[in-house]
Amino acid sequence: MGSILRRKLLLRLISVIVLVTLISTVPVQAAFWNLTGDVGTHDPALIKEGNLWWSPYTGKGLAMKYSTDGKTWQNGVQIFESELPWWRSYAPGMGSNDVWAPDIEYYNGRYYMYYCVSEFGKNNSAIGLTSCSSILSGDWRDDGMVISSKNGTNSYNALDPNLVIDTNGSPWLVFGSWFDGLHIVELNKTTMKPNGTIYSIAIKSGGIEAGSIIYKDGYYYLFASIGVCCQGVNSTYKIIYGRSKSITGPFVDKNGTSMTNGGGTILDSGNSRWKGPGGQDVYKNGNNYIIARHAYDAENNGNPTLLISDLYFSNGWPAY
Repeated sequence: MGSILRRKLLLRLISVIVLVTLISTVPVQAAFWNLTGDVGTHDPALIKEGNLWWSPYTGKGLAMKYSTDGKTWQNGVQIFESELPWWRSYAPGMGSNDVWAPDIEYYNGRYYMYYCVSEFGKNNSAIGLTSCSSILSGDWRDDGMVISSKNGTNSYNALDPNLVIDTNGSPWLVFGSWFDGLHIVELNKTTMKPNGTIYSIAIKSGGIEAGSIIYKDGYYYLFASIGVCCQGVNSTYKIIYGRSKSITGPFVDKNGTSMTNGGGTILDSGNSRWKGPGGQDVYKNGNNYIIARHAYDAENNGNPTLLISDLYFSNGWPAY
């Protein structure tokens, strides 16, 4: 009886070990953060300084939200009280103090925030740069125009900037929207402005924009939004991705199709409540990744709303 009991206990122990092993090796579905407070947003970026979370987004004067825990959000002070004098030289028909699609990163002791001004539907656009030593102190300085585009002159659109640092510590700027797709250019480490060749990294009929690149485990991952935004619940935005060994591409999707050939694996196409997700920013939080984006809330008059989820990687590909 004693030996039978011992065998039963041993088998039970083995089964527990096997179960724990299986659980530890299977990717856990990433968590959808339950956000409260002032969550109305469009094209959000995400960064953490100390214990405070910050999320700049499209809006008058470059709007900015903050949170003490990443879950409950409040509207802060806008960066620009009034338009900068040089903006309308590049986007004469822009909306009043209307600043779009910011991106913020910490690099070499400063917070660099890229943003854009533009005429809707045209590539009369410019990407600008403002930087500070501390977001909380708000000592922002105007670092001027970074790159511009003009209708009838440039094939690209100087829109939707994203600062990414490569494995050698060099800064690059991703940009582009519709027209001839997404591009990337290396930046001067001192001026943080273009310093080299502009590379095409993604193009897609029907629209592609909001490029965002991260590096993980030997690959650069490019996330982008395809389809049409800004139509409330009728928006057709979707988030896609591809990966590359090189920051200049080629980025390919899970089927091996290059993103310069219309490729891109869908990460998020929305659901019955959250329509048209896009304008995303992927942020490394410690050793983990999270993704912020907006979507149109079918339960709240189609208003654009901040969404945040944990992002995990399975077999070398992102999912949530």
